[in-house]
Amino acid sequence: MADLRFTLNGQQQALSVDEGTPLLWVLRDHLAMTGTKFGCGMGLCGACTVHLDGSPIRSCSYPAEFINGREITTIEGLGAADDRLHPVQQAWLEMNVPQCGYCQSGQIMSAVALLANNKAPNDAEIDAAMSGNICRCGTYPRIRKAIHRASELAVQHYNPAETVKENV
Repeated sequence: MADLRFTLNGQQQALSVDEGTPLLWVLRDHLAMTGTKFGCGMGLCGACTVHLDGSPIRSCSYPAEFINGREITTIEGLGAADDRLHPVQQAWLEMNVPQCGYCQSGQIMSAVALLANNKAPNDAEIDAAMSGNICRCGTYPRIRKAIHRASELAVQHYNPAETVKENV
């Protein structure tokens, strides 16, 4: 058994699981975080993407015993405490991205990671960052538009005056 202690969406967690259990199954079966999807089981399709210490990983192939002391964010943890959507989630709705929707939590998690490191990516940068996420429905043009829109929304939510006040 592996004893796990980590932070999930801002909440401390402690549980024991069989060694070698992929993080995906800890999230889904033990912690009821079912927004993260099982796609291929080999880390190739991106449906299981979550953030580990702010970086996207494929949870279906990541052994849970390596998450001790670390921070995991799932699709359920993206929104603000006041129930406001993350700018990427808002853009996904505005651009009507999902078709079947199965891959979308992984797509959103990858897009959030991209925008955390590149506030205004161009099409080539978006395509490169999202290349590990497969969408059977082919919504790639809408995904690209939504990422551009999320970039605009993130800028609109930024208030330099508030940031200056906080830092004084």
